[in-house]
Amino acid sequence: MTDQIIREDAGWSLDNSYLRLPETFYTNVWPTPVQSPQLFVLNSDLANSLGIANEFLKSKEGVEVLAGNQMPIGAEPLAQAYAGHQFGHFTMLGDGRAILIGEQITPKGERFDIQLKGPGRTPYSRRGDGRAGLGPMLREYIISEAMHALGIPTTRSLAVVTTGETVIRETFQPGAILTRVAASHIRVGTFEYAASFGTSEELQSLADYTLQRHYPDFEGRQNQYLYLLEEVIKHQAELIAKWQLVGFIHGVMNTDNMTICGETIDYGPCAFMDTYDPATVFSSIDTYGRYAYRNQPNIATWNLARFAGTLLPLLDQSHEQAIEIAKAAIAQFTPQFEQAWLTGMKAKLGIVNHEEADKELIEGLLSMMQKYGADYTNTFRALTLNQVNELVLFGYDEFTQWYEMWLARISRQEQSKDEILQLMKNSNPAIIPRNHRVEEAIEAAVELSDYGVMEKLNEVLSEPYAYTVDQEHYASLPDASYGAYRTFCGT
Repeated sequence: MTDQIIREDAGWSLDNSYLRLPETFYTNVWPTPVQSPQLFVLNSDLANSLGIANEFLKSKEGVEVLAGNQMPIGAEPLAQAYAGHQFGHFTMLGDGRAILIGEQITPKGERFDIQLKGPGRTPYSRRGDGRAGLGPMLREYIISEAMHALGIPTTRSLAVVTTGETVIRETFQPGAILTRVAASHIRVGTFEYAASFGTSEELQSLADYTLQRHYPDFEGRQNQYLYLLEEVIKHQAELIAKWQLVGFIHGVMNTDNMTICGETIDYGPCAFMDTYDPATVFSSIDTYGRYAYRNQPNIATWNLARFAGTLLPLLDQSHEQAIEIAKAAIAQFTPQFEQAWLTGMKAKLGIVNHEEADKELIEGLLSMMQKYGADYTNTFRALTLNQVNELVLFGYDEFTQWYEMWLARISRQEQSKDEILQLMKNSNPAIIPRNHRVEEAIEAAVELSDYGVMEKLNEVLSEPYAYTVDQEHYASLPDASYGAYRTFCGT
């Protein structure tokens, strides 16, 4: 067991509401101390919003906390139990290399999980060592903070510390621990665990806790568990639409990687699409393209159906009626997703009102982008900046015809050109975490101990809609020699 510390100026204000659930949902476990922790990167803005003092986190005592060698007063560390469908196959899981130290209550009264990722073995580690490498932890830091800046609900990264130890994966890597911040870590897989291995009372206690924590407007609802299902479906429809709109590919949409609160979680084999191709897959383990870009909405539906299945005993006393209620709720995902996606795509093209041919106009552009190998982000960026002569599509007759139709479409709106431009700038990021730039930053940090490359990358990614001169370099595509990009489940 590590020591607990008391320091009034640190800003910690921890609660542990998850511990009030039945013990089947967690195991109390303390981090395994590391040799010589060093702070590698600290998210000062996030620390401020949490009410945790930056100066404390930078101190030796603060780094000891971020490494798991010491705990803030009030911490009661635990590893969560959950299950999940991984590539369609059900299995028992749990926090194998993550420990929740508590829930920070912010100065605004908000509640956030504070979790250490890579702090050592837990009862759910199976044959793993419970540790993490520096490269994957930096990757999660970069991508999760970029997603936040893009306006996409996500877990966030407070800090990364190196441990002074080595972890063995495919190669020897410097060890690291990431501090992850989340609205909660309750997953579809948590409910699958309750339904498969718990009692009906334990399942209900989890559902009640989730409603209280994330969807408190359930009070007075005729069927509060149907409300829970409907809210999760709505939040996931909006989330997946946001992924699609920026070309984000999660890479491993297992049910244990779908949160009930609607945040993106677990940045392992994720990446952002360069050339537009709906079949794009980056993950080295997704050999059949189950989690390809175009499949993400369908996989979300499949995952939500698994969630609905866990709630059947709560939806209605009649099993048959419960199934019908669940089916009707799940059927709402597709129209909700499609509406969110269509609204977002129209905004990317500066379209505010509605015309019947809008979807056809959008699909026409996407079809040309796929046909001619156009970059997804930079195509919309060039349209926003009226730099169409820089497009791969420029010069093709079908694009010329499309471009004229698009100009005619936006001219039929009441909004001025400046208003349309601002809408497009707000909807089309000038930059994304380009895969080659992310790898460049990680390599400099891990191989050369040079944080400067990552620091600059994080800086420009923090304002993706700014359209500044500094971002030009980061909007460029990799050289043709860069080759096919592959990601791995290193986090």
